[in-house]
Amino acid sequence: MKQGLVSTLSYAVLLSFGAANLPLHAAMLPTERAAEQSALTLNDERAEVVDFLQREHVAKALAEQGVSSADAIERVATLSDEEVRELNGKIKNLPAGGDIVGVLFTVFIILLVTDILGLTKVFPFTRSVR
Repeated sequence: MKQGLVSTLSYAVLLSFGAANLPLHAAMLPTERAAEQSALTLNDERAEVVDFLQREHVAKALAEQGVSSADAIERVATLSDEEVRELNGKIKNLPAGGDIVGVLFTVFIILLVTDILGLTKVFPFTRSVR
């Protein structure tokens, strides 16, 4: 029984070594093709920034600051490649919906204090000072 297991494992190891020695092919990438791929990703990033600026809540926030959405989109078209990448990175790192945990914690603390002061009775585990 042990001999069968050893021979099976031996064949598996030999097979894996044989598969690792398969020929691989590599080729040089022409500069034009690399530039096209870079331009495509930059165009994608620029399109993501424009899509972000066209959202309703973003357009509303821009209007509150005195900037129209169309003006902002025109300005994105004039940004350098590095500026577009930086702006897109900042947009992707924005919290989705604000700081929800901070808001919930603040509401909890306010309700807790009002419960302790006897102004409300929200939590059953608190005792009023009154």
